[in-house]
Amino acid sequence: MKLAVFDCDGTLIDGQASICEAMEAAFAAQRLTAPERSAIRRAVGLSLPQAMRVLLPDSEDDVHQALTESYKEAFRTARSDGRLSQPLFDGIKEVLRSLSAAGWTLGVATGMSARGLSHCLATNDVADLFVTLQTADYHPSKPHPAMLEAALYEAGAQAEEAVMIGDTAYDMQMARDAGVRGIGVDWGYHHPHELRAAGADVVVESPAQLVKVLLA
Repeated sequence: MKLAVFDCDGTLIDGQASICEAMEAAFAAQRLTAPERSAIRRAVGLSLPQAMRVLLPDSEDDVHQALTESYKEAFRTARSDGRLSQPLFDGIKEVLRSLSAAGWTLGVATGMSARGLSHCLATNDVADLFVTLQTADYHPSKPHPAMLEAALYEAGAQAEEAVMIGDTAYDMQMARDAGVRGIGVDWGYHHPHELRAAGADVVVESPAQLVKVLLA
């Protein structure tokens, strides 16, 4: 058994434009000033309520919950209007197919909702490659290890047989706390030095390098 669990946004897909637009719409709906896009991007990877706490730390929980619901509504509207952009990063589909062909079991652990993740994977024609999908609907926010532990259980893998691949310190902290090897990717939302500081065993610069590391 070899299990590769991927973060989604910032690792598999580039959804930053849609995320920033939905967050700005959510703050506008609550008549609040939206954070800078650089701050929004740094909160990607957390579950929505936790992201709202990070972006607006001095507000009460009811404000965070209202922002969360407004964000979901903005995202749903963008999807139904055909404005949602969540393409795979160049080379990622080849990574997934190469690992699958080499006998790896694949999974996802993401702060996205189950519905959002399913739509994203289906739209990019990679849904059939994944055995286990862990989302924010059913688990505490990263960096809590619950999502990764559930992925191990569903795949029937031991921690030493698995790797967590992600673009944020939250992913690397989750991997460390679950006893899983962490591989950081440098095309996402956090800097390579942050990934290493959070416990990444290695940080790769391209999907092609990721395949070389995993199939070495």
